[in-house]
Amino acid sequence: MTDQPPLSPFKLTGPRILILVLGVLAIVMIVGSLLGGVSNYQLLKEAAPSSASSAPSSQPSQ
Repeated sequence: MTDQPPLSPFKLTGPRILILVLGVLAIVMIVGSLLGGVSNYQLLKEAAPSSASSAPSSQPSQ
């Protein structure tokens, strides 16, 4: 019988790649929720055009 060398802790195997991908997905979801989530982003998008139209114009009216 041949002895296999021990598996390196840094070798990327299928299960380790899956755990890394799930970890990255979890971090993205956590950061997204901390920054306000989808609903606050939608409110910000809707409010931007209305604030731009109510801003004073840079041209003086005569």
